[in-house]
Amino acid sequence: MTNHIVLYQPEIPQNTGNIARTCVGTNTHLHLIRPLGFSVDDKHLKRAGCDYWDDLNVHYYDDVHEFFAQNPVEEIYYIETFGTEPYHKMNYNTGKDIYLMFGRESTGIPKEVIEQYGGAERCVLIPQSDKVRSLNLSNTAAIVIYEVLRQQDFAPLRG
Repeated sequence: MTNHIVLYQPEIPQNTGNIARTCVGTNTHLHLIRPLGFSVDDKHLKRAGCDYWDDLNVHYYDDVHEFFAQNPVEEIYYIETFGTEPYHKMNYNTGKDIYLMFGRESTGIPKEVIEQYGGAERCVLIPQSDKVRSLNLSNTAAIVIYEVLRQQDFAPLRG
């Protein structure tokens, strides 16, 4: 069983760098779906995750269809502000690989993608006040992956 964070067309290199660091620290695979809003050689990306990039298990895809064609996804969750179920109420301890998809910082994941690959019932949200449009992408990824790991008894992490 492996956990995966999937970034759909990320735009901000610092967010992706921070998520890369979280992935290394949690033994989580990172999947980047192009187009990216930056170069993977970007200094901001490297600064946020520079000491860890060589240890990162990262995969690149030209589009979302290539991602799904190459990954036999059984358990995918779309983290979106319009999700219907809070993220912590889902069962992530299924014995299957868990994929968490996060959308572009500016526009999220297109609803057509969600409908084609799993449906709206796979959308989860992080409860938040109505004073913000959304939480920071790298914070959101950390919140959700640690809930997944908590439900999996943090195996195989130390601590």
